[in-house]
Amino acid sequence: MIALAIAGFASNAASAQAVDANMPLQPLADKPGRVVVPGTGHAVYYVPSTVDTVQWGYLPNATTKPVLTVPSGATVVFDTLSHEGLVEDQGRDPVKYFGSKGIPANMVLKDAIAITGSSMAHDFHKDGPHIVTGPIGVEGAEPGDVLKVELLSAVPRVPYGVVSNRHGKGALPGEFPETPLPAANASAANPSAFNNVSVFTPIRRDKNGKWEGVMKTRDGTEVTFPTAPFMGTMGVAAATTEKVHSVPPGLYGGNMDINDLGVGSTVYMPVLVKGGNFYTGDPHMVQGDGEVALTALEHSLRPTFRITLLKKGDPAIPSSAGSLGRPFGETEDHWVTIDLNRDLDEAMKDAVRESIRFLTEVLGMDRATAYAYLSAASDFQVSQVVDGVKGVHGMIRKADFEKVTSKKK
Repeated sequence: MIALAIAGFASNAASAQAVDANMPLQPLADKPGRVVVPGTGHAVYYVPSTVDTVQWGYLPNATTKPVLTVPSGATVVFDTLSHEGLVEDQGRDPVKYFGSKGIPANMVLKDAIAITGSSMAHDFHKDGPHIVTGPIGVEGAEPGDVLKVELLSAVPRVPYGVVSNRHGKGALPGEFPETPLPAANASAANPSAFNNVSVFTPIRRDKNGKWEGVMKTRDGTEVTFPTAPFMGTMGVAAATTEKVHSVPPGLYGGNMDINDLGVGSTVYMPVLVKGGNFYTGDPHMVQGDGEVALTALEHSLRPTFRITLLKKGDPAIPSSAGSLGRPFGETEDHWVTIDLNRDLDEAMKDAVRESIRFLTEVLGMDRATAYAYLSAASDFQVSQVVDGVKGVHGMIRKADFEKVTSKKK
């Protein structure tokens, strides 16, 4: 696949700690544009993470200009950065931070070094932590249309990541972290005074060649777990001129943190401003439902997307109205209804309502039967409870509707 070929188009810098000959996956170019995949002759669009192509702590809005504009159906490769190891409570110095974990300087990403070493403003207490890459415009996209965003691959750029718990955050604020509260002199120059807890987590290949995360018990015994990379943040520009914080997700998508929307999945995004202006960030190597500590295994990734414009009324849009008011997900086996609310109970109610809407509008059920079906046969999962706005998503099995969908073909 093109995406896999792209993964190998990178620096071959190696060290004794390297677990993959291609790591680290350093930037392919210093500006957005087209790159040719070696050995294929196929050109794809590419967006690096640079001071000029990212927002740190905020999402694109109606005033944000795209860093690149692509035609419908384009394949787009992003180099995304995890904020972990880069933010102020870790010193805003990735070489020093990861060096303290045994990572040599040549295994630290150059774009991470450039951004943290720049004069780019970031307020740890006020701004979101996320480094958000983009946005990219799509030719012909207008409000009321939908962007069909397919995640073709998500390749780790380095063999390590971080899981963090910070004071006042997570599912158990006030209980964890079990450390003193931040001191008054906490700063990037004095990161230990924040008293936050970050667990450095290497990844490596298992005996079958698949990536696994590695943690340890108190006596040093290894605990390993499978990974499933996905992008925590995917969205379109919000139709506002106000600043849009990167932490709470919204009807524009953003920091949805839905682990089911990994490689092979599709997200349908409502276009809210001209061009749509799609962006991504907050890359995760793996995340449990709830994301309870505060972060997932945050891990810089190289995702590859195919982005297709669906004009309003296109039958491929999962709505009888021919448009969408919120993101909608799809995997090989499920339709994924997405809902967000500051109250977890209300997020659950909204997810059920959205599922009923889909079952009645697209799959032809009456409302009472749809409600009964959801109770008997569908799962509702808590995406995350740590981003202010909480997420619940419904999982509707496609196999249950084979006779219905076969009639539509």
